[in-house]
Amino acid sequence: MKYGLGKKIVYSIIIVALLAAVTYGAAVGYGSKKRGSASDIDLGLDLAGGVSITYEIAESNPTEQEINDTIEKLEKRVEGKSTESSVYKAGDRRISVEIPGVTDANAILEELGTPGSLEFLDEEGYEAFSNKGVYTPLLTGSDVKDAQPYTDNNSSSTSKTQFGVSLTFTEEGATKFAEATKANLNKAIYIVYDGQVVSAPRVEAEITGGSAQITNMESYETADNLAVYIRVGSIPLTLNEVSSNIVGAQLGQDAIKTSLLAAVIGLAILCLFMICIYRLPGVVATLALWMYTALMLFLISVYDLTLTLPGIAGIILDIGMAVDANVIIYSRIKDEIGAGRSVEQAIVAGYNKATSAIVDGNVTTIIAALVLYIFGTGTIRGFAVTLGLGIVISMFTALVITRVIMKLFYNFGLKSPVLYGQTKNIKVRNFLGIRKICYILSIVVIIAGFIGMGVFKGAGKGAFNYSLEFVGGSSSTYDFAKEYSQQEIEDQIIPVIKSAGNINEVQQQKVKDSNKVTFKTTDLSLEQRENIEKAVTEKFAIKDGSIVETETIGSSISNSVRTSAIISVIIATICMLIYIIIRFRDVRFALAAVIALLHDCLVVLAFYAFSRISVGTTFIACMLTLVGYSINSTIVIFDRIRELLKNANKKTNITELVNTAVSNTFVRTINTSITTLIMLIALVILGVASVKEFTIPLTVGVIVGAYSSSCLTSAAWYDMGGKKRGITEEMNKKAKEALEEAGKDAEGAQV
Repeated sequence: MKYGLGKKIVYSIIIVALLAAVTYGAAVGYGSKKRGSASDIDLGLDLAGGVSITYEIAESNPTEQEINDTIEKLEKRVEGKSTESSVYKAGDRRISVEIPGVTDANAILEELGTPGSLEFLDEEGYEAFSNKGVYTPLLTGSDVKDAQPYTDNNSSSTSKTQFGVSLTFTEEGATKFAEATKANLNKAIYIVYDGQVVSAPRVEAEITGGSAQITNMESYETADNLAVYIRVGSIPLTLNEVSSNIVGAQLGQDAIKTSLLAAVIGLAILCLFMICIYRLPGVVATLALWMYTALMLFLISVYDLTLTLPGIAGIILDIGMAVDANVIIYSRIKDEIGAGRSVEQAIVAGYNKATSAIVDGNVTTIIAALVLYIFGTGTIRGFAVTLGLGIVISMFTALVITRVIMKLFYNFGLKSPVLYGQTKNIKVRNFLGIRKICYILSIVVIIAGFIGMGVFKGAGKGAFNYSLEFVGGSSSTYDFAKEYSQQEIEDQIIPVIKSAGNINEVQQQKVKDSNKVTFKTTDLSLEQRENIEKAVTEKFAIKDGSIVETETIGSSISNSVRTSAIISVIIATICMLIYIIIRFRDVRFALAAVIALLHDCLVVLAFYAFSRISVGTTFIACMLTLVGYSINSTIVIFDRIRELLKNANKKTNITELVNTAVSNTFVRTINTSITTLIMLIALVILGVASVKEFTIPLTVGVIVGAYSSSCLTSAAWYDMGGKKRGITEEMNKKAKEALEEAGKDAEGAQV
C-alpha cells in the first residue's frame, strides 16, 4: 500500500482533477449548450411546466375499453419525450396529455400528430376505398403493437444503405397479417392513414411470427415518418385537437428553494456526523459525497432525465444511502484496528472484507432497477434509471475513489490509529432471544393495518387516501381579470378553494401568457363545486363573472402503469431471490430476505392507511425505494453470517454465531439509518407538502427496515433451519441435562 513520491503526486492530481471536472460540469456545464450542468436538467411539470394538449374523441359512442386503450397508446407515444408525462381522461369525451420540459406546443403537435384511423388494404379494398365504396380492411391500427425506423448498414441487395420500418403486431394482428400476406403474394398492401395512402409495400413472401419489415425506403426520414403514422394510427380512437397550451410549473419557487435548502443543511449535518463518528475516514466520505452529488447531477443532465420534486427528494435520499457503503468499510477498518491490526493492514482488510457486502447489496438493487426499467412504464421507468444510476455512482465512489484517497492520506503521513478509531469489545446481545416478541409485534401491526384499511373502506373513506393521480377528480379553469403569479396562486387562491370545498388536495396549473388557471381537486359534489365557485368569484375578479370550464378528470396513473408496477416488483423480487440463492448458496437466506421485504412494505402500508397521507405517484416511488433500501441492510447482516459460517464446524454454536453477526453489524445498521434519516428529517422539516408525502413514509420505512434487518431477517433464517448447521443453545442444554442424568445413574449403580 506504500506509494512513492511520484505515485502520490500523480494520484493526487487525478483525484483533484476529477473532483474539479465533475464539479465544473455540474455547476457550469461543457460546450455552448452547457451540457451536464444542473441548469440544463429537464424539469417536470411540477417544477418547470410544459405543454398541455386536449383532444376530443371523434367517435360518437366509444367504449370504456377503447378509451383506456387509447390512453395507454398515447402514454407509450409520449414516453419518448419524457417519462414524467401524463395522459388522463378529461370529461366524457376528452383526453388530456401533459408533457413537461417543452415550450413549443406546435412542435409537439407535429411530432405527436393528430391520432387518426389506420388501415391495411388489399388491391380490391383500395379500389373500393378510392371510389368511396364499401370495403373490409385486412388489419387496423389496433392490430399493430409498434413501428420503428431502422438503417441496415449490412444490406447486400445494393451498394447503398437500406432504410425501412420494422413492424410488430399483436397476437391477433400477427394471425391476420400472416393470412393477408399469404393471400396477396407479389401484390401491394396499401397502408392508409386518416384517408391518405402513406405507403404501398409489395408482398414478397408469406410473413409469420408477428413481425415484418417494410424495406427499400428512400431515406431514414421517410422511414421515420411512416413509422410515426403507423404508431399514431394504431390508437383505437380518432382524436381531434381541442386546445394546446403552455402551462406553468405546478409548484412555486419556494418549493424548489426549500428542497435545496434542506439538501444543503442535511448534507452539512451528514458530513459532520460522519467526521465525528469515523474521524479521518469521515473526511474521505465527505469528499466522496461531494463527487457523488456532482457526478449524479452531471449525468442526469447528460442523459436528459426529467427531474420532478419527488425526484429531487429521491436524489437527496440517494445521498444518504450512498454513505452506506462508506459506513460498511469504515466500520470494518475500526473492527480491524480494534482486533490489533496496524492501520495499514486494517485499511486493506477493511476494504477487502466490506467489498462482498457492498457488491451483493448493490447488485440486488441494480437487478431491481433493471427489471423496473424493462417491465415498467412512465414514472416507474424514470425512477429505475435514477435508481440504477445512483447505485453505480455510489459503488464507484465508495470502492474506487475513497480507497485511493484513504491510501493517499495514509501515505502522506496520517498513520495514527487515533485518526481512524477502533472498535472496542462488542457486547454480544441476545437478538434471537427476543425474536418471538418481535414476531408477535410485527404480526399485530400488520393485522392492525389490514383492520384499519377495512374500517376506513367500510366508512366510505377508502382503504387509503388516494390522490388525484390514482382516482381522478374534478378540474376547474378560471379566467381571472388579472394575471396572478405562481406564488400568489399558492398563497391566496388555493387556501380559499380548500376552505370553501372542505378539501385537502388542490393542484394548480397556470396557462402561460394568459390569466387562466386550472385547479385540480378530488371529486367534488355539486354543493362543493358551488361553494368553491362562489368563494373564488367573490374574492377574485373573474372575466365574464364565471369559471371557463369544469369537468371530471380521470386518474393520470393508468391501470397499465399500476399493473406494470406490481409485475415489475414481483419479477424484481424473484430475480433478487435467485441472486441471493446463488451468492449465499442457501435458499433460506433468500426466503428470509423476502419475508423482511414483505414485512417492511406491509408496515408502511399500515402507516399509509392510518396516517391518511396521500397515495399518489410518490407512493410508487416510496415503495420502490423501500424495497431497494431494505434489501441492502439485510444483505450486510447475511454477509457477516456467511463470513462466520466459513469458519464454523459441527461444534459451532449457531445461536451464538447469529447473535454475534447481528451485534457486530448493529452499530453499522444504526449509523446507516441515522445518515439516511438526517436527509429525510431535513426534508420533513423544510419541505413542502408534496415532498413530505414522500419523505414521511420513507422515514417510517427506514426505521422499520433497521428493525426488521436486525430483529427479523436473521431470526427467520435461523428458524427456517439455519440453526441445524451446528449445536444450538437448546441442544447444549439437552446434552448437559443428559450428561447429568447419566452421571446420576452411574452414581446409583456404584452404590
